[in-house]
Amino acid sequence: MIALISGRVVTNSGSEAIIMTVGGVGYRVMISPSAASLCVVGNEVILETYLVVREDVLDLFGFANDSEKKLFKNFVSVSGVGPKTALHLLSLGSVAEIALAIGRGDLEYLTKVSGIGKKTAERIVVELREKMSKEQKSFGEVVLGGDNVAVNDVVEALITLGYSALQARDVVKLLDAKNKTSEQLLREALQKIR
Repeated sequence: MIALISGRVVTNSGSEAIIMTVGGVGYRVMISPSAASLCVVGNEVILETYLVVREDVLDLFGFANDSEKKLFKNFVSVSGVGPKTALHLLSLGSVAEIALAIGRGDLEYLTKVSGIGKKTAERIVVELREKMSKEQKSFGEVVLGGDNVAVNDVVEALITLGYSALQARDVVKLLDAKNKTSEQLLREALQKIR
């Protein structure tokens, strides 16, 4: 399996790039949004990759880091989620934000992606919720600088109060959650959201 690719970026359309290796072979790589930002035409790049083998085609998918690649592999393990849809799911936000959304069962967040309906989003949450909570530490990202439980509580409380999931997530991103209780964070969130 091709696990990593290193070379010069020949083209970048935002969703796929052609990378020319030192050996003179150009690989077409379907890339995540964060990998797309790394693929500056003419520059050298190193991407984590995942090869999908089917009867009639070999597709190479590229990622900015190992965390994205792990999340992608988790998505394609879910029945009904293909590699292209999994790549689109990575456009929802950072790995940590997506993992938090899955952890709190945020279907509205997941259904923003074309091809992901309510049933598929529910399947993703059911199949990946436990994995996400275990793997979140290995993603190596600081999630909102504080206690995930308190942050999740605040998002759920804001949604219960009638705010959209998007508004709730956006306001919680502005908070410093370190060493604060859910109640303290909720008060701060309500002050900022108005």
